[in-house]
Amino acid sequence: MIAGTAALALAAWLYLLFGRGFFWLARERDDKDCPLPAAWPSVVAVVPARDEADVIARSVGSLMAQDYRGAFRVIVVDDQSSDGTADAARALGCAVLCGSSRPPGWTGKLWAVSQGVAAAGPVEYLWLTDADIDHAPDNLSKLVARAEAGRLVLTSLMAKLYCKSGAEKLLIPAFVFFFDMLFPFGWVNDPRHATAAAAGGCMLVKRSALESAGGIDAIRGEIIDDCALGRALKRQGPIWLGLTDRAVSLRRYEGIVEIRRMVARSAYAQLSYSPLLLAGTVLGMALLYAAPPLVATFARGPVEFMGLATWLMMALAFLPMLRFYRLSPLRGLALPVIGALYGLFTLDSAVQHWRGRGGMWKGRAQAMDGV
Repeated sequence: MIAGTAALALAAWLYLLFGRGFFWLARERDDKDCPLPAAWPSVVAVVPARDEADVIARSVGSLMAQDYRGAFRVIVVDDQSSDGTADAARALGCAVLCGSSRPPGWTGKLWAVSQGVAAAGPVEYLWLTDADIDHAPDNLSKLVARAEAGRLVLTSLMAKLYCKSGAEKLLIPAFVFFFDMLFPFGWVNDPRHATAAAAGGCMLVKRSALESAGGIDAIRGEIIDDCALGRALKRQGPIWLGLTDRAVSLRRYEGIVEIRRMVARSAYAQLSYSPLLLAGTVLGMALLYAAPPLVATFARGPVEFMGLATWLMMALAFLPMLRFYRLSPLRGLALPVIGALYGLFTLDSAVQHWRGRGGMWKGRAQAMDGV
């Protein structure tokens, strides 16, 4: 039995390394320049914000400071904040829309985005970005240049997550690693492949393609709204997703509990609220992350070396993401512990859903009947 488990774990990691688009190499990045467009299209940034007074001055300030040469406006949609978010945004000189109460069937964030999109009026591109993202001054220009050169209907950047505390260094790079594993960016960017995804912190959307896909209304109840938008828009044309240093998250996670809440908000939704998929996921994560070090520790002979080889493979696969976050490569050896924690977070996501608190976002339970 132990030998069979070790062999299965080894086979699984060989598939992940060589059969899943080489996701772990983290090659899809926005570090290459694209040809500049002959004419710069009009863009409106839509920023949904709920209780973001602590970060919105920096995030919206970075939008107002863009060096974009075309027509560009910023609309902040204040989603009934209670902490002065709207006043902080108005002080920067951007348009602030006071959001109305959320209708049944909508998640709070998407209802705010929908109102901002409606207020944007006729425009060629919509830049959907979160209120806790700090953008480099050239980010919009680079996004538009890539979109125009590739005739993309969606150009999305995985914002570089804040990674300073001990908990963040342990868990945040793995969050992006696991996301890339689920939705290999190379497959997302291949028009011939069905895989689609996006990163909600920074999405440049072709307005005409969004309308053809049914608008924000078409995904109004989605908890993982960015990936839902990616699926909807890939049916309209090519999309692109990559890593970046030009969009940086300002959201801090000082402890493991805060990261658990972030993961638990959407993990069970990713599994379509299925107990069977939950059980399969937990067992799969145990096989991938727990089995190799356990086999390496307690088995003997060829089986022991099989466990060690598999453990080393997963550590090596994690290296490019650790390098992206400028962390020690030795942290790759901790991936079994990290995987175990994410497995627990996934279980917690299901428990929160069963308790009627699924999809918690800014004090709202939004999952399924909690919408």
